[in-house]
Amino acid sequence: PGTCEEVAPPLQQSFVIPKKEINMVSDMAKWKRSQAYADYMGFILTLNEGVRGKKLTCEYKVSEVGEDMQSSSQDAEALCVLAGWEIKQVTSGHELPIEKLVALLNTLDRWIDETPPVDQPSRFGNKAFRTWYAKLDQEAEKLVATVIPKHLADAAPEVAVYLKESVGNSTRIDYGTGHEAAFAAFLCCLCKIGVLRVDDQMAIVFKVFNRYLEVMRKLQKTYRMEPAGSQGVWGLDDFQFLPFIWGSSQLIDHPNLEPRHFVDEKVVNENHKDFMFLECILFITEMKTGPFAEHSNQLWNISAVPSWSKVNQGLIRMYKAECLEKFPVIQHFKFGSLLPIQPVTS
Repeated sequence: PGTCEEVAPPLQQSFVIPKKEINMVSDMAKWKRSQAYADYMGFILTLNEGVRGKKLTCEYKVSEVGEDMQSSSQDAEALCVLAGWEIKQVTSGHELPIEKLVALLNTLDRWIDETPPVDQPSRFGNKAFRTWYAKLDQEAEKLVATVIPKHLADAAPEVAVYLKESVGNSTRIDYGTGHEAAFAAFLCCLCKIGVLRVDDQMAIVFKVFNRYLEVMRKLQKTYRMEPAGSQGVWGLDDFQFLPFIWGSSQLIDHPNLEPRHFVDEKVVNENHKDFMFLECILFITEMKTGPFAEHSNQLWNISAVPSWSKVNQGLIRMYKAECLEKFPVIQHFKFGSLLPIQPVTS
C-alpha cells in the first residue's frame, strides 16, 4: 500500500452499531470507493507482507499492553490502515491482547464441545449450530470487552458485530468467505482502536487468525455446515480464502517447496505445521474423497504456477474478483465508524 496522508486524528471517537449499506448491485461502486474497502484491503496486504517467508512456528515479537508507545508515529505511517487514527495508550492489565484473543477463540471452541450435534434426518446443517450461535450472540459484547481496555469500552458493541458475523449464518447454517472477511474486519477494527499494533502482524496471522481457522474447521465438521455461495469445484475452496493468500506469502522464496509440491501428500504431511497453505490442503483432503484434480480443480491448476510469488499475486487478484467484488458476498458486509462506507478522502 502507498504512503499515507497524515490526517488529524478524531479527538472523540463516537462508535456506532455497524449496518448493511450494499443493498443492490448498483451499490457495489460505493463499496469499492469506500474508506472501508481501502482500509480492509490495506490490512490484508499489510499482513500479507508481514508473513512473507515466515513459518507458523517462527519466533516473533508481540507488543505488550501498556508498553512504551514512542514508536507509534512510525507505526501509523507503516500501516496505512492506521492513517488518521490516534494510536491510543493501552494500559489495562498485563495480558497481551493477542493472548486475550486466543483465549476468546478458545471459549468458542469449548462451547462447541458443550453443544454436541443433535440427531436429525438431514445430514447437513446440524441444528445444534443455532444453539451454539445463540450463546455467541448473547455473549459477544462481553467477550470483546475482555480484549479491549476500559477506556475503549464504548467500542465493544461496534467491534462485536464483526465477531458475530464471522462464524457463519445461523438461519442457513452455512459458512463462506464473507464470514471469513468479517473476522478480518474484526481484527482490522482492533488495529484501528489501537488494541492490536503494527508490529503484531505475524502474531495476528499465526496466532489469532490461525486459531480462528481451527475453530471454524471444527464448526464446519461438527455441525456439517453448508458452504455459503460456494462455486463448487470451480471455487478455490468451499469455506476459506485468506489462508491461501497469506499461506502462499509464507512460502515465497522457500528453498525447496514449490507450488507443484502441495499436491504431494508426503510433502503436505511433513510440512503442514509450518505453513498455513499446506494446512488448508490437508483439511481439504480430510474432508473430500476422490482425485484432488477433480474435487479441487482451481487449486490443482494453481499447483502448475511456477513460483509462490506468482501464486500470491494471482490469489490477491482472484480474492478481489471472486469475493470482494461479488454482490452476494458484500451485501452482508456491515459498515460503522471504524469501517465507514464514506468514500476515501483523498
